[in-house]
Amino acid sequence: MRRNPRPLKRIYSSHNLAAVHHARNLLENEGIRAVVKNEFLSSAMGDLPPAECQAEVWILLDADAERAEVFLKNAFSVEPGAPWICAGCGETCEGQFTQCWRCGAERY
Repeated sequence: MRRNPRPLKRIYSSHNLAAVHHARNLLENEGIRAVVKNEFLSSAMGDLPPAECQAEVWILLDADAERAEVFLKNAFSVEPGAPWICAGCGETCEGQFTQCWRCGAERY
């Protein structure tokens, strides 16, 4: 019988479930297999310490640990990129945005 591999290392945790799933999706998109644990534990907050109730992203392969940590650190970096000019309307948009605020065109 083949067993599923166990998650080996916690890479990310947050009380924000959307952020946790976003982190897992980003890792999966990079070819790093990951799972979300403690997804429903927030309902136990108060009976358990809040730090123990955070949803967590765990990677499945130890070899991916360093790459996953660096990737998520860069992905969640708050440093904006350079401003860009919208090809649709010519508006200057801030670097952190991928869509023009004026006309809705995607950044290319």
